[in-house]
Amino acid sequence: MPKARKPNSGNPGRSKSPTRHTANSLKRKPLTPQHPPQRGGVELVDPRVQAQLKLYDEALSLFHQQKFAKAKSELEKVLEGPSKELADRARMHLKIAEQRMKPSHEQNPKTAEEHYQRGVAMMNIGRWDDARESLDKARKAAPKADHVHYALAALDCLTGEADSAMKNLKVAIELRPENRYHARNDEDFAFLQEDPRFTEMLYPEKDGSAN
Repeated sequence: MPKARKPNSGNPGRSKSPTRHTANSLKRKPLTPQHPPQRGGVELVDPRVQAQLKLYDEALSLFHQQKFAKAKSELEKVLEGPSKELADRARMHLKIAEQRMKPSHEQNPKTAEEHYQRGVAMMNIGRWDDARESLDKARKAAPKADHVHYALAALDCLTGEADSAMKNLKVAIELRPENRYHARNDEDFAFLQEDPRFTEMLYPEKDGSAN
């Protein structure tokens, strides 16, 4: 007949619980990920990025002081740095600085052609309201200038105004039929690609209405 086992002295469960509790406590400690320091969404781990950011700050300070020539020089250095985001920001300010450095007659245009050139320059840097103001002045000064109507049509597309774009493009084509062929391959008119009116205007030979 098997002998009864002699119980061990003390409670083994109690003696071991502190050990288990300590181990579990250690396991439950959250491991906080160490994010690299950032400024304005730009990581600053790489010392080259830090140097690039310093150049950008200096260039921006010169830009706001309207010292555009010096700002341009510093912004061009920023473009050579490793951070694409800083380079993109610098490129945007560089375009504006170059525009501000142009001769005064281009900044304060008087003739229709000067208004047109300024309007196109404003379009190229995404300043739609300024572009429209200049192009409207150019159209008022030279209502028969086909290239002004064409530029306004392109601007209308870029700002999502289909009806106005069609109207301006129609005038541009009436004044100079060659504009029809230019518009076919102009990416500024991508907004109208699905509009049947655009297709009819650019490909009138399909319905026999070519001039």
